[in-house]
Amino acid sequence: MPFTRITLGEHYDDEQLAKISEILHHSLTGQFAVPLKDKFQVFERLPASQRVFDREYLSGKRSDNFILFQITAGKARTSEQKQNFYRQLSECLHQDLAIHPDDVMVVIQFNQTDDWSFSNGQMYCPL
Repeated sequence: MPFTRITLGEHYDDEQLAKISEILHHSLTGQFAVPLKDKFQVFERLPASQRVFDREYLSGKRSDNFILFQITAGKARTSEQKQNFYRQLSECLHQDLAIHPDDVMVVIQFNQTDDWSFSNGQMYCPL
């Protein structure tokens, strides 16, 4: 049950956002065992003045194509699952959209199932 906020430059068009969404979801279903219908994403296209990031911190060289994926997930994953997810997401974005791996940053936060309410004011309680 991940929720992802994707922050990127305003130069990305709707077609590119759709492809990023598809790649992200495919990576989550493949590496995190996320159900196919469990897809919750928000895109934020911001002008350069509203995206402040170091172009070299713990990376090669970030460009204006920099994308930040902030993922909140209700179930912890292993280090191996996380590494495989990072790798798949980065490789597919590079292959399909020519987004350089240096321009892909991911932050994952985990919480508990009772931190989620999907609708009707009800706490999520898995069977």
